[in-house]
Amino acid sequence: MILCAVDDLMFASRIRAAAKALGVALEFERSADRIVPRVRGERPTLVIFDLNATKLRPMEAIAAIRADEALRSATRTVGYVSHVQTDVIAAARDAGIDEVLARSAFTEQLGTILSITGSRAG
Repeated sequence: MILCAVDDLMFASRIRAAAKALGVALEFERSADRIVPRVRGERPTLVIFDLNATKLRPMEAIAAIRADEALRSATRTVGYVSHVQTDVIAAARDAGIDEVLARSAFTEQLGTILSITGSRAG
């Protein structure tokens, strides 16, 4: 299962459509307080973060996932953000995210990201 901490409806629709086409299990979480508990309870193979979704507190969630020994190696994290937001990119890397992509690159690579991670889940 893949968990998405995404509140942008346009990107959520793209991610949902790509996952459906690939037959990949996907869930969304739009409550900052529920992201880490869901990761602990459901053990997704990937968590996708919209790094601009400040109300979801993505840096806090990423840091919490990386601080938890049981989750650190079992949960891959990918985030997307505008390529010009170097401060957000740096903050995500400091928090411990596995990969940060520009929005355009994320969109282009979405099928591959979901396929690789979704196949590990099954």
